[in-house]
Amino acid sequence: MRPTINSTMAVTGLASSLDIFLTDVRVISSPFITFAVFSPAGLANTLNNDRPQTRPGGRMLPPVVLSGITYAGAIALMACGITIIYMSTRTFNFAHATMATWGFYITYVCYMLYGGAPYQYFPLSFLFGAMLGVICYFGINRPLLRREASPITLMMSTMGYDIALLATIQIFCDYLTYKLRLYPRRVIMSTYETMVWGVPASFFISLILAVAIPVALHMFLTMTKFGVAMRATIENPTLANIIGIDAEKVYLASWIIGGGLASLGGAIVSMTITGTPVMGNMIIVTMFAGSILGGLYSAYGSLLGGFVVGLAEYVGTWLLASYWGGWLLGYRMVIPLIIMAGSLLVFPEGLAGLPWGALLAALKGALPGKGKEVSS
Repeated sequence: MRPTINSTMAVTGLASSLDIFLTDVRVISSPFITFAVFSPAGLANTLNNDRPQTRPGGRMLPPVVLSGITYAGAIALMACGITIIYMSTRTFNFAHATMATWGFYITYVCYMLYGGAPYQYFPLSFLFGAMLGVICYFGINRPLLRREASPITLMMSTMGYDIALLATIQIFCDYLTYKLRLYPRRVIMSTYETMVWGVPASFFISLILAVAIPVALHMFLTMTKFGVAMRATIENPTLANIIGIDAEKVYLASWIIGGGLASLGGAIVSMTITGTPVMGNMIIVTMFAGSILGGLYSAYGSLLGGFVVGLAEYVGTWLLASYWGGWLLGYRMVIPLIIMAGSLLVFPEGLAGLPWGALLAALKGALPGKGKEVSS
């Protein structure tokens, strides 16, 4: 039987694990490393080149807006993956970071070996991430769930898996360097972009996927037999077992979807920031902030939360660096951390937990036209 967990335990466990994780990879939070990762293809490049992109209608879009939306769409996909895994197994997947990095490397290597366009290898990145999710579930998560491990133990186990995946990436990069004569430790994927109407194609892909994934999820969860069973297991696992639903298949499906979205998001986000072996660790705080802002029990909310946090981080960092200097790029994690802390303090259930019906009704009542109608 799956262990139960309340919101306080979840937030406390997440905070402690984040602290441990960031301590272990403290070299990544160095301002110099962060600046090196973000400057060539993303933020600092925009600071040094403010030439806007042109659309067919003649209107101008700043590059930071295009890159910010692409980045936000990728973060939304990764945040959704975190939420799906948590909803089903109550496991915060800290291996999400390196799964995202693997998604980037699959796209990069396939493009360098076989040519074409980087985007055509995004489905392979999704499949590889799904495979990593299957390995994590069968090798780590399922044995611990069967032993009714605590949420902290489940989280720490994914951290160990993340370290193992990071080690394999380092080995893989050495192989690419010495055997294939590639340079995989600092890759600027934006140089391989295809322009559509003067706009990078990754912008359209990220935007389309950010809309298509929620629609596909809704159809899967409401129109398929397995999707309905998945919802039942998430809402009440004990009752689902009583009526004959195989909960372990639901958990496996969650890891497949979550791992696939992590790697797919990593492949997309590499089009806006520099790809490195620790790329995923640079954005893990943003992923979790998006998941928490959207709501840990809402896949749809996490997509919205991830998009909001990603866009706020990317554009906000650019604006601050424009006024106070590029050194602020090293502290970009502050923005998602502030959003995450504010969300937990103001509405801990996330955007999905807000009374949207009452808020919309109050907004309509405050409109001038509505007020006149009521008074008449």
